[in-house]
Amino acid sequence: MASTLRVGLLLDTTMILAAAAAPALAQTTPAPAEAKAGAADSNAGDIIVTARRTEERLQDVPISITVLSQDALTKRDIYNATDLAIYVPSLSSNANFGPEKSSFSIRGFTQEGKTAPSVAVYFADVVAPRANGGTTSGNGAGPGSMFDLQDVQVLKGPQGTLFGRNTTGGAILLVPAKPTDKFQGSLEGSVGDYNMHRVQGMLNVPLSDNFRVRGAFDWNQRDGYLNNVSGIGPDKFGNTNYFAGRLSMVGDLTPNLENYTIFSYSRSNDNGVVPNLLVCNNGSNPSQPLLGLTTITGPAACNQIAQQKANGGNFYTVNSTDPHPYERVTQWQVINTTTWKESDTLTVKNIISYAEYYEASSFSLWGTNLQLNPAPGYTIPVPTIQLDPGPSGYNAAESTFTEEFQLQGRTANDRLHWQAGLYLELSNPLGYSSGAASIFANCPNAVALQCSNPLGFGTVSDYSIKDYFNDKGIYAQIDYKLTDRLILTGGIRYTHDYLKDDDINTDGIPNATGTGGTYYCQNILAYPNKMVANSLSPGCFIETTQSTGRPTWLLNAQYDISHDAMVYAKWARGYREGGINPNNLGFPSWGPEKVDTYEAGSKFSWHGAMPGFFNFAAFYNNFTAQQLSVNAVIAPAYAGVVPPQQLILNAGKSRIFGAEVDAAIRPFEGFHLDLSYAYLNTKLESFNPPAPPVYFSSLTAAAQVGGPLELSPKNKVTLTGTYTLPLDRSYGEVSLGATFTHTDANRAVAPITSPYLYEIPATDDLNINVDWKGVFGRPLDLSFFMTNVTNEHHILFPDGAYTTIGAEGGHPNLPRMFGLRAKVHFGD
Repeated sequence: MASTLRVGLLLDTTMILAAAAAPALAQTTPAPAEAKAGAADSNAGDIIVTARRTEERLQDVPISITVLSQDALTKRDIYNATDLAIYVPSLSSNANFGPEKSSFSIRGFTQEGKTAPSVAVYFADVVAPRANGGTTSGNGAGPGSMFDLQDVQVLKGPQGTLFGRNTTGGAILLVPAKPTDKFQGSLEGSVGDYNMHRVQGMLNVPLSDNFRVRGAFDWNQRDGYLNNVSGIGPDKFGNTNYFAGRLSMVGDLTPNLENYTIFSYSRSNDNGVVPNLLVCNNGSNPSQPLLGLTTITGPAACNQIAQQKANGGNFYTVNSTDPHPYERVTQWQVINTTTWKESDTLTVKNIISYAEYYEASSFSLWGTNLQLNPAPGYTIPVPTIQLDPGPSGYNAAESTFTEEFQLQGRTANDRLHWQAGLYLELSNPLGYSSGAASIFANCPNAVALQCSNPLGFGTVSDYSIKDYFNDKGIYAQIDYKLTDRLILTGGIRYTHDYLKDDDINTDGIPNATGTGGTYYCQNILAYPNKMVANSLSPGCFIETTQSTGRPTWLLNAQYDISHDAMVYAKWARGYREGGINPNNLGFPSWGPEKVDTYEAGSKFSWHGAMPGFFNFAAFYNNFTAQQLSVNAVIAPAYAGVVPPQQLILNAGKSRIFGAEVDAAIRPFEGFHLDLSYAYLNTKLESFNPPAPPVYFSSLTAAAQVGGPLELSPKNKVTLTGTYTLPLDRSYGEVSLGATFTHTDANRAVAPITSPYLYEIPATDDLNINVDWKGVFGRPLDLSFFMTNVTNEHHILFPDGAYTTIGAEGGHPNLPRMFGLRAKVHFGD
């Protein structure tokens, strides 16, 4: 079981410069209190980005990009990965294990099982720390990432030429606010329903003409919105409780040599989330007869649902039997960037970082509290699956070291721009990452096999892994102005990925006494029927390695119609590294997947009485060697000997095409309108697995051939309107804003896995905000915000339990929430 639950998530992030003026979706560093927030033109040409690792106007970059400023994040109350995905078309998130563990999907490129992420997250030009535990976690925008930022960029499509980790879907760039030469500070407090309290602060101090420091923090607490009625454990789930801090320093060592260092730390400790059980199989449908285990669990689940309704339960009622649930994440990182401007035509940059990530979680996988009633007044609890840390105490514990050396240059006539670099990433375990899954056994201490076994076939599945990553890359890219209007770009990168996986996996059979039991090695091919002393016995040790290398490239032609208009066409090759899971019997590893992306787009901006911009991109992806989740059907002769298997195989071929629009306009003074839209059409064209070994009768795709890919809504649109009242400047600036997001229904898992809840329903989210900046000319800002104004209810992701226990549920979305915010500024 542990082998099917371990999921990895990589994400990447790059630096950006904010603009002096921008629309609501891409505003710059907040203006002084006396200035008008709406004074900026709706002109994307004012936004400076580093999507190609150098400072450029957004309108000059031939990439489909959505930009969100810190002001936009604040107004929408975005403080985690799940929130971010709501507002960016083409971006989706898998929140099956809660917001702290969310993984991203862009343009239909998702993450299956223990594969590498398809979307990378970067912070200050450095890829997010790796984690490789039992569920998706780490590798991205974790708790406390969305504060004191300059902006966030979402880059769509393969970005593997200039970025460290190769991904097929895209990259998300989190850009921290950099120390400036002004003495500035702010203190912000927020209160809201669900007992929400949040405090943020920032202090920027120029210690001298050559040395500047900036410190910021974010502390956020809120009660849970999921009501636990089991009487076991906490009353509330889905709470928020994190602290994050950051210290940045910039030193001008010489007029041409800058050193920029960032220390960051975050800690989150909450109750986690639990799915709400929603549908069950009572045996009344002839096409879905109760068989095996479901003859017990199906009717018991129907009783749980009926009892919840009878007791006044609603969409946010859950039933967890975990007495001590928790989700704890701790991460720290140091980044140092040294930039030497050797001349007007050559810049040398070195970026080095080190980070550590720790995660421990305990939760009920399916949110069940099943009871058998063999006699009146007598009940027997029926446990399902409970996940806890294993012997090490950490589900994930990993360090990540990166080193990147860059050269950037241009010719004296400015016709040729070039950059080249070397990249190294080393990720090593900080001890074992381990987990214990109590499967149909009730275990106060799963690691020690202290379990009751009411059904007689309960087990404990333990994994302890050490993953070592060694990734190297070399790259170069040139931009050549063939004419003053026509620019040709060519880039190539070669990446070598080495992965070593040290595994100890056991299955524990509890004794009838409830104290202790018998341990066996999980991998029955390497160790058939081998009994060992405990869950960390070296007798079950398996070491697996994988070494792969692939080139990626970019060819692009860009034609500048004018300073404010351009068109482009490109071909990009992307790939995603392979992976290892020794417990996948017969197929312990899988290779890289690749995608060829063909994209054409245009960017137009205009000024005058109604300034604005309109950016468009159309794309087609040919996706081969696709890493798919595959169900292995056990051959009858091996039934009861070989455990159920869910494998990862390079067995898929898909096509993906679509279009994206990012636009903004100021129809009249004081009113800004921003639009982002994505159309996505995905299809799994074929499934070609290898021949199964003798102990499998067949290999079947979890996805449906001819059907859409997961987390790929066909239409998604976000519309934001902001109106600034025409008040005298002495009153300050008052603005009213609303953001509406529509997302089409989209598939979360295959129908065979979740026959009733496999599809996430269409959603319509409305958020509003009222902001009063510079209250009566004072350095004080006041705000009101409300999210999910219509209190829409829908599941974020199904739990996929139906085929196992005859019942399934899903994780509910956040209900309507509101709050008040006050911010005091001081300094220059």
